[in-house]
Amino acid sequence: MSDRLIRPPEPPEDREDRVHRIATLLTGRGASEPTGPSLTDRAVLLEDEVRARTDELEHALDLLNESNARLAAANRATEAARADLANAIETLQEGFALFDEADHLVLCNSRFVMQMPDVREQLWPGLSFQAYVEAVSRSRFLTLPDGDTAADWADRRIARHRDNLHTVINISLLGHRWIQVSDHRTQDGKTVILQTDITDIMRSERRERSRMLDDQARMVRATLDHINQGVCIFDPDQRLVGWNRKVGAMLSIPVAQFRLGADFDRLFGQLAADPALQIDIAPEALLTWVHRTDRRPPLRFGLRRGEALVLEGLAEEMPDRGFVISFSDVTAARRAAGALAEAKSHLEQRVLERTLDLEDALSVAERANASKSRFVAAASHDLLQPLSAARLYVSSIVEDLAQPDHREVLSRAETALESVEGILEALLDISTLDSGQAAISPEPVGIRDLFARLQSGFAPHAALKGLDLRVMPRDLTVRTDPGYIRRILQNLVSNAIRYTETGRVLVGARRQGASLRLEVWDTGPGIAEEDQEAIFREFHRLNARASASEGMGLGLAIVERACARLGHPLGLWSQPGRGSGFFVTVPLAEPAPVRPPAPPLPEATPGLVALLIENDPEIRRALPMLVRRWGVDVLDVADADEALALLAEIDLKPDAALIDDRLGTGTGLAALDRIEARYGPIPTRIVSASRSPDFAAACRARGVQILPKPLSPEPD
Repeated sequence: MSDRLIRPPEPPEDREDRVHRIATLLTGRGASEPTGPSLTDRAVLLEDEVRARTDELEHALDLLNESNARLAAANRATEAARADLANAIETLQEGFALFDEADHLVLCNSRFVMQMPDVREQLWPGLSFQAYVEAVSRSRFLTLPDGDTAADWADRRIARHRDNLHTVINISLLGHRWIQVSDHRTQDGKTVILQTDITDIMRSERRERSRMLDDQARMVRATLDHINQGVCIFDPDQRLVGWNRKVGAMLSIPVAQFRLGADFDRLFGQLAADPALQIDIAPEALLTWVHRTDRRPPLRFGLRRGEALVLEGLAEEMPDRGFVISFSDVTAARRAAGALAEAKSHLEQRVLERTLDLEDALSVAERANASKSRFVAAASHDLLQPLSAARLYVSSIVEDLAQPDHREVLSRAETALESVEGILEALLDISTLDSGQAAISPEPVGIRDLFARLQSGFAPHAALKGLDLRVMPRDLTVRTDPGYIRRILQNLVSNAIRYTETGRVLVGARRQGASLRLEVWDTGPGIAEEDQEAIFREFHRLNARASASEGMGLGLAIVERACARLGHPLGLWSQPGRGSGFFVTVPLAEPAPVRPPAPPLPEATPGLVALLIENDPEIRRALPMLVRRWGVDVLDVADADEALALLAEIDLKPDAALIDDRLGTGTGLAALDRIEARYGPIPTRIVSASRSPDFAAACRARGVQILPKPLSPEPD
């Protein structure tokens, strides 16, 4: 059936003849069969069936003929489209080629690789992309980059085609021609290659680049001719490629000898042969530097033509292995340097003379400062000695007076003595801070204990004026000098109470990061802005009518100097009519380990024997008078020798000891060592006016407390 469907149509007479033969054959077969319908009936049936099948066959043939007609029309349209596409791509100014999904050539136009005739003849449909690239790489019209082989070029070209959807490369050809090849991958995986002749563009760019280089060369040449240095430029083969007029004038070389391509060795040989020119480098060293095959470091050398010309040369390598040699005229600089050296010599002589004068002045100042220091030391001891004796005398007799007016007089005298003590201590503090001898010993200081002492010390004074003194304790520790920080806060609180008539004084602490700000606030009259700097000057008081007993204006001066010495920032806020606030910022610290307390002095009970070692006769007479009123017997001696002799005579170990720091024959600690060496440990206090941190540290190491001068008549 399928064979017949594809046979061409037959004439009607042939078809009738074929049907008749089939009927005759079937009739003969029917006659030979023994049973069944008659042959005539079967022939009729067979003829009907043949006729039906023939009709079907004719219909199928009609359909086939129609399909063939449509296919022929489609083929004609396809051929027309193919011809149109071929004509279209042929009209392109660029070379065009299409590769299918498997990278095989489908079609191309006549301009594709027309610049490479030996490749053009190898193009046919089905050619693989790799074969096309290899053919291009072997073309005799291709100019390969320096150092590249055909295989290297082909590998890079194929790699770029595989790795990129769009690739653009420029290919150099013989005869200074160039084509640009761009690969474009379509969405269905095909590859379109366009080739554009860019020879005109490249030549134009080269002409423009050459013109720019010429312009740059002229600019460089003009620049070289206008600079103050002489310049020679050599290429990697040591040939002269650039210079300026200045170099010829500097080296006294005729301009005719400077020509393009001149060899360095020849030029240098002419330069070295000049007997008037001195070069401070061996010719071999400079030639070795020029001919080095590795990297050349910068090389400096000098040239001199008598005293009239001094040149400084610098040779430096360029990136292309060429080098530049520049010459600078340093004649004026050398002359100036010589003049400067001479002036320096004279100046050094003058400086030496002035230094000797300053050393003499410094020596005088140091002697004056030493005298001041000796005065401070003497004042701290000798001036406080009679003051302490006077207070002790007054305290020892005040209770024996029967008449109240006598007691009032002595009480006022004691108050005056206390004021004198305060002023003297302030003067000593100011002197110590100004002399720079105020050594500090920073250590952990607990705020709670510090504030507690302020509360107990100033609460009575605030109560007498009707002020509300509030101290807000904090369980924090700061690192500072305990003596100075206590004195700073005492002065601030004392000032606040002195100048505040009504209201309150508040002492607190505010944490600020790694620091703690200690604050003293009051509701006093406040300080005007123009006076806020003056209040820190010594002997300056805002209330000029205040009596001497209310201070001499030294408290804030001590506060400012002590804060500066400790490195603690000091701040102030004040508004007239509203009050003031002073702030001292101190760094926080970890709490200090608890130290064992010093041995306490025995209670002042009748029968107690105390040893007093004091070389000042007034103190030695006044202090026992006060202590004996407490029921304590006092053995007063002038030095350690006398004390040891007295104790040996009465064969008695004292219950306590009070020893002055300065004795005629030694120190108080040395005297204590001698006594305890014989009698063992004795509860002792050292009486001293010294504020030296070294002395305080020595007493702490010895386990002895210090009683500061002037001595208070109150029992400790």
